Amino acid sequence: MVLHVTVVELPSRWGEPERALLEVDEILGRAPATEAATERLVLLPEASLTGYVSPEIDFDLTPFAEPIDGPTARALAGLARKHGTHLFGPLILEEDGALYNATVGFSPSGERIVTYRKRHPWVPERWASAGTNEYPLLDVAGARVTIACCFDVHFLHREAARTLDEADLLLFPSAWVEDDIDTRPRRLKTIARRHRTAVAAANWGRGAVRVPGQGNSFILNRSGDVVVNVPRGARGADASLDL
Repeated sequence: MVLHVTVVELPSRWGEPERALLEVDEILGRAPATEAATERLVLLPEASLTGYVSPEIDFDLTPFAEPIDGPTARALAGLARKHGTHLFGPLILEEDGALYNATVGFSPSGERIVTYRKRHPWVPERWASAGTNEYPLLDVAGARVTIACCFDVHFLHREAARTLDEADLLLFPSAWVEDDIDTRPRRLKTIARRHRTAVAAANWGRGAVRVPGQGNSFILNRSGDVVVNVPRGARGADASLDL
């Protein structure tokens, strides 16, 4: 079974979700056509539609919170349906009086197939509650797919080993911040090799905010080898994974 995977690297913005969604629409429209028998999956970075932090270093995403059936989720569902793709994107989710840093996934029909609430918000994410559900394991065109978000990577070895062993593909959206060497590739390569799971890592790019750790989105195969990197200045990269 072959899954055509796209990691999108959107530039950092603040409070312009409509503009970000228009860019996603354009990127999906430019993506190469897949063979009729090949399913397509697209991953957007963490908090990339609203912004993760403002140019003034404001981490409070409370003003962007929406319910699961709000305008952002509806827009993502519409893009999945328009482009005939499995689409996974960010949502600042308001639910039962709490706010979550969430990733929502939609099928090519626009049906919502998963809502993952980040289990380990990073320290500046004071607005966000920690998700309490387990890391998901869902079927995407015959592939077993799981999701973890950014700071979650530090906890996967003890919280998600069994899920990763069963997964064919780990989706890893991030808004990574690291002052020196980017340890994200090393950590994810170790996970891929240990658990024999491919990895799609979509990270935020430089834009309105510029901090160390941006860029370098990539796709790994189940042996932990880099299949493709997003070139500097590009908005995404594609790979066909035999899972």
